[in-house]
Amino acid sequence: MTAFGARLRAATDARGPLCVGIDPHPELLERWGLADDVDGLRQLSLTAVEALAGTVAVLKPQSAFFERHGAAGIAVLEEVVRAARSGGALVLLDVKRGDIGSTMQAYADAYLDPASSLACDAVTASPYLGFGSLRPLVETALKHDAGVFVLALTSNPEGAEVQHARLASGAGTVAGRVLAEVAALNHGVRPLGSIGVVVGATIGSTDEDLAVNGPLLAPGFGAQGGTPEDVRRIFGAHVADVLPSSSRAVLAAGPDPAALRAAARESAADCARVLR
Repeated sequence: MTAFGARLRAATDARGPLCVGIDPHPELLERWGLADDVDGLRQLSLTAVEALAGTVAVLKPQSAFFERHGAAGIAVLEEVVRAARSGGALVLLDVKRGDIGSTMQAYADAYLDPASSLACDAVTASPYLGFGSLRPLVETALKHDAGVFVLALTSNPEGAEVQHARLASGAGTVAGRVLAEVAALNHGVRPLGSIGVVVGATIGSTDEDLAVNGPLLAPGFGAQGGTPEDVRRIFGAHVADVLPSSSRAVLAAGPDPAALRAAARESAADCARVLR
């Protein structure tokens, strides 16, 4: 396989810079006229995949909304990952795992080893047990040409107390250290490194150095208030590496598959006009 960063760049060049989240939360199930059970979960998720996998660059299932339905929900997640990848989309599994040692290696094996039934193209991860705790995940990702998106500057207000905190040495912030670590991992990789960061599309602005030579996942685009203009302002010279992520703005158009595709095309076109 080609490295994840190169696959991602090719996918966004061909399909436009958009990641669509698959977040089958109870309110969305109700909006689609579906029950909040495994059957509703499967119908919504696979309808979204079948409508979008052939047109968008990345699909991002949120693992928690499948886990809440127990083992049967995980089985649906396995179906979703397989169907999305078979349909032509890259799959970024939103799990935000963060642990140490053998436990982190187990997460890496679960999500990034091709032998796993949950194997996907990339995952999200939390670095707040220390960036070095991500080593098993990063090494497994690179071994299997997969990717990792590390939380750096998130949109939730609670994140600032950790991410904006100054290092004991006084040399910058916690978020700045995360960004620098990712940049070091991606140094010299072309056309794009496989280790990305998560920087919210609704953070307003930042003085941090976003030159990580990797993908910049920007959640919060669309229904959460992030606009293409916000993305250009936040990311500046690095805007070509941004992968805007939208869930509700696209999935709200369902359950009609044609309406889902139309909403995704509109969002991708809006992003492309500003970001490219």
